[in-house]
Amino acid sequence: MEKHNNRRFYSLSNFFKDEFKDKVFKVSLDGGFTCPNRDGKISYGGCIFCSDSGSGEFTGDRIKSITEQIDDQLQFMKEKIKGKKVIAYFQNFTNTYGSVEQLKKIYYEALNHPMVLGLAIGTRPDCIPEDVLDLLDEINKKYFIWIELGLQTADDNIAKLINRGYNLTVYEETARSLKRKNIKFVTHMIVGLPTEEKEAILETAKVIVKSKAWGIKIHSLHIIKGTHLEKLYKETRFKIFNLEEYVDIVTTILKFIPTEMVVHRVTGDGKKDEVIEPVWSLNKRKVLNEIEKELKKRENI
Repeated sequence: MEKHNNRRFYSLSNFFKDEFKDKVFKVSLDGGFTCPNRDGKISYGGCIFCSDSGSGEFTGDRIKSITEQIDDQLQFMKEKIKGKKVIAYFQNFTNTYGSVEQLKKIYYEALNHPMVLGLAIGTRPDCIPEDVLDLLDEINKKYFIWIELGLQTADDNIAKLINRGYNLTVYEETARSLKRKNIKFVTHMIVGLPTEEKEAILETAKVIVKSKAWGIKIHSLHIIKGTHLEKLYKETRFKIFNLEEYVDIVTTILKFIPTEMVVHRVTGDGKKDEVIEPVWSLNKRKVLNEIEKELKKRENI
């Protein structure tokens, strides 16, 4: 696999350096949305792994304007970013689940901030109707943006178990629509979903590659306090991958994805006081180091 600045996959930070010749950071925003499998359109309760914050534990405060949230995040991160430009990341819940007028207002408010150079928009593949796709196309022609699609698994049976609310064909159709418009998209997958074994997980990665996604996000499963997943775990004690097993799966994925695919993450973040399992996932540095060691080892085989 091609090395990028001594790393063995094409990380987002490497992409930013290639594209913008500088470090770029993300600020996580709350657009004030909900989700169709929370409000009853599809279902209630959301995906079983999703917290009450819509998997946005580190986002801004939704009672504030988008501009205020960006300013707050810039202030909080000022020592880290030191005046660098940022991507405005609409992270939690479903950030295309609204009227075009509403979406246009908040997207352009973010883009008009002087420190913002582009958008990242987290959403579901079943929540990009034609009028929203047209809006994204309009923005994409003038600004740097990417869309993040929560696939998690290519197995429709596991998808039902986690209450995802749509079939794989929906993801595939949305991926084709975004490709036709030349809009970059990143696909999320989770390693460690209940009852899902290694081969099925690798199949998800192969589906992502086949969809020609610009980027991939590999998450370690987090069992968060208060979620339906916590309840399922306590009832069934489904298998939790240990660190060695997780590293094996992630390394295998990184070895077969295209070298130009941008790897946005290879593990997950969770608040220490909210994660029940796997405990090893809380030591992010160790997880990253173990993945790097295994990649290096496989390079020499």
